[in-house]
Amino acid sequence: MRKILTLLIVVIGAAGSLTGCGTARDVTIAKTRIVSLSPTATETLFAIGAGSSVIAVDDKSDFPAYAPRQKGLSGFQPDSAKILAFKPDLVIIANDFTDTTGVKLTEALQKKVKVRLAEAPSTLEGVYQQITELGDATGYPGGAEDLIAKMRTQIDDIVSEVKRRPQPPRYYHEIDGQFYTATSQTFVGSIYSLFGLLNIADPFDTRGNGYPQLKPADIVQADPDLIYLADSTCCNQSAGSVTARPGWNTIKAVHNRQVYVLDDAVASRWGPRVVDLTRAIAATLK
Repeated sequence: MRKILTLLIVVIGAAGSLTGCGTARDVTIAKTRIVSLSPTATETLFAIGAGSSVIAVDDKSDFPAYAPRQKGLSGFQPDSAKILAFKPDLVIIANDFTDTTGVKLTEALQKKVKVRLAEAPSTLEGVYQQITELGDATGYPGGAEDLIAKMRTQIDDIVSEVKRRPQPPRYYHEIDGQFYTATSQTFVGSIYSLFGLLNIADPFDTRGNGYPQLKPADIVQADPDLIYLADSTCCNQSAGSVTARPGWNTIKAVHNRQVYVLDDAVASRWGPRVVDLTRAIAATLK
């Protein structure tokens, strides 16, 4: 489940540019060597101008394409020995999974190297805060500040171009084929909320972690107006496969052909490309 959510941890739209934003205000920390085990952190580091300090990234960090991706370097099944072999000064992770030694990764590393845990935030403001923190931690506060300003402007412009509907549409965001979803209390949900959309999953989040697993019958009964699939790559889901699910042809979104496929990677990462996710959602509402 946690692995699925991290990959989510799914996402929309075309890939955006991650041109470095480092400025004259930034002072690179001498000899900083960064290992990123978080695809989101990898994207953010390159976007703020810290890419030259990144010596290795995990096997899921596929954007930007020129990031030093290492086969066998995993954030899901971390191996502290492999990580330390790169002689990093800073290791950034999105989840504190168990290391091959049987202890949490932070415990395995913290006596030998600085570790920064950058988990998925619950709001868009949390996304900006994490970018700020990464900028401060790596010596690129100016690059982080510029990136955030650019993102805020782009997202505001995108949202302003979409007219609110008299009756707010209700939506279902699918993370995987097991019907895990993201509620309004997640960074993904906060983006949908910018457009006034209502999340059918909110009443089912009994654990309060933002990512409940729904029952197919609950989704059918909720009858969402819109369905967004963030599991087309990981789980081969499509508008056709959704239509073929027992009883789903009665759902408004299916009947009215309002089932939209998102880019898994974009929808699961809370970095610079949340702008692309916002743009993709907006395109379905015009």
